[in-house]
Amino acid sequence: MKDWIKKALTKRKNKREIPPDPRLVYGVKFTIAMTIILSTLEIAHILALNKWNSEIFAAITGLTGTISGILIAQKT
Repeated sequence: MKDWIKKALTKRKNKREIPPDPRLVYGVKFTIAMTIILSTLEIAHILALNKWNSEIFAAITGLTGTISGILIAQKT
C-alpha cells in the first residue's frame, strides 16, 4: 500500500490497468494535505479563541468536495 492514491485513481478497463496522470496524483495529494492542515488550523482556532471559523470550514468543505469529485469521476 505504498501509493494508495495512485491505486485509487487507476482505471480498470477490459482487465487492463490505465495509470493516472502524475499531475493528477500530485494534485490529489496536495488537496489531501491542505485538508489536513486546514483541519488542524480549525481545531487550533477553536481551542485558542473558542470560536468557529466559517471561512476555514468553507475551505475544508470545498477541498473535500474536490477530492470526492476527482475520485468518483476517475472511476467511471
